[in-house]
Amino acid sequence: MRIEREFYMRDAVTVGKDILGKIIVKKTADGRIMSGRITEVEAYMGTTDKASHSYGGRRTKRTEVMYKEGGYSYVFLIYGMYECFNVTAGREGDPQAVLIRGVEPLENKNLMWEKRKVKKEKDISNGPGKLTKALGITREDNGVDLVASENLWLEDDGYKVKDIIETTRIGIDYAEEDALKPWRFYIKDSIFVSKK
Repeated sequence: MRIEREFYMRDAVTVGKDILGKIIVKKTADGRIMSGRITEVEAYMGTTDKASHSYGGRRTKRTEVMYKEGGYSYVFLIYGMYECFNVTAGREGDPQAVLIRGVEPLENKNLMWEKRKVKKEKDISNGPGKLTKALGITREDNGVDLVASENLWLEDDGYKVKDIIETTRIGIDYAEEDALKPWRFYIKDSIFVSKK
């Protein structure tokens, strides 16, 4: 059920579409399992993508993990308060990644709800900063090998996604023509999507 390396060793657009419906599993410090089915993602295509942190070959302490082969976690902070969880894609040295933007809570949904302190179920994890808080994913999880880790990994339970919406990514107006690329994908009928 755990997703193996080969799955991640493709370009971010391909991985992004195929990762919809897969499950993120996070083990807490006290050994409890929380999980969520991926409902929304964005693909970032590396050095040629003006929206990517690695555009133009940018290589910093923060982006170094993007240069690993596919199947590693890339967790970063935005606006000084929200952590975002990405999965690296492609071959080593080609810094592509898939941002996970939404998940449907599965195991221990009540714990995720408590962490988020929201009234509506859909608000537990319908955004990149929301899902990391709900699942307990932090920057301490940056650089984790999702193929080998015992605390954070992805699974495939055979769930088939019926309808995928392909549209533009969110919050990247600075990326000029690349802001128009249809590299955001989400499950059409899911309520756990940040913006339809």
